[in-house]
Amino acid sequence: MKNFLIRFFTWWNGQTFGTQVWTWLYGEFVGEDEFGNRYYRSRGGKIDPYLRTDRRWVIYNGDAEASMVGPAWHGWLHHTVDTPPTQQAYKARPWQKPHRPNMTGTAGAYRPAGSTLAQGRRPKATGDYKAWTPGR
Repeated sequence: MKNFLIRFFTWWNGQTFGTQVWTWLYGEFVGEDEFGNRYYRSRGGKIDPYLRTDRRWVIYNGDAEASMVGPAWHGWLHHTVDTPPTQQAYKARPWQKPHRPNMTGTAGAYRPAGSTLAQGRRPKATGDYKAWTPGR
């Protein structure tokens, strides 16, 4: 019962019933990524008259977190490339880093030196700062 209520009233825990029904009726499975996210498009590549292209969507494995979509699938979802990574030999570029999830709001978040949330004490002012005064 709890699982039913969670899926009925929340959208951030995987797919809702509406998304599930839409996917059953109009979706065509395209592929799955290393995180377990499943990718779909309009059945048969049907062109949506309002979008003027096919619809593409992802059903997340777990919480709906957009940072869990890798660069190859991101390009396909946003119509940057037409061929999904499962139908081509996708090779990461040398400048691409491995995927890392969004750590904002967690203990692993990036906190640069000088941040009020960084460890240790903030460095003292160097004395080269002069406050702005209106009218001067």
